[in-house]
Amino acid sequence: MSFTQRVSLLFFVLLGAAACDPDVAPTLPLTGVLYESNFSAGTDGWKADFADYSTANGDMQLRSDWTVLPKPLDSTRRSIMLSGMNRSDDLFMYLTRSLTGLQPNHDYKLVFGIELASPYATNSFGIGGSPGSSVYVKAGASATEPKRQLINDFYEINVDKGNQAQGGKDVLVLGNIGAGEDVEQYTLINRNNADAPLTVRSDSNGQLWLIVGTDSGHEGLTTLYYSRIRVTAL
Repeated sequence: MSFTQRVSLLFFVLLGAAACDPDVAPTLPLTGVLYESNFSAGTDGWKADFADYSTANGDMQLRSDWTVLPKPLDSTRRSIMLSGMNRSDDLFMYLTRSLTGLQPNHDYKLVFGIELASPYATNSFGIGGSPGSSVYVKAGASATEPKRQLINDFYEINVDKGNQAQGGKDVLVLGNIGAGEDVEQYTLINRNNADAPLTVRSDSNGQLWLIVGTDSGHEGLTTLYYSRIRVTAL
């Protein structure tokens, strides 16, 4: 066997080994849909957490679950439910997961498309703010894993999400959870940042952390169901 033949054989052996290695992540496109899920088979790696409240706030009734959509919506569809009592007037309820297989150290312009079920009227009134128009849908990404941390008896998140109606470096405001005028039942709504894509750089391993949630100015109970999340690179 000639030297050239040996090199070619070695190349194909290594290529085949890489293809069979489960630790080798597939390469995602530089543009187009990077991620999408309707949670039909599970939470798809999303983890729920809560921030922006004090240990002195008492029972916040913080809950999360993988469950069916609430009535009168299609009960054959699955979703991730987040619920919390905003005793701090600033509760952030969020989901996060990693996204791998990206180009390392590459700037991506991301557009999030979020479908969720909300029963709160846009023109509703409540303590501290409207249950519909004072609870803001947010989405973003970071090369740093979003984590809740306890600082001086206050739980806060380690990425820049802004506050309530204001976005931050890592997280943008996509709108509020108002489902329409005089709404009294759960209704599917869609929010996106198509008019203001988020630019974020992947880490050296080609990874980003996605984050989706709500930032509340309404001092009451909010219960939402996330039924679809889509992330597109422009």
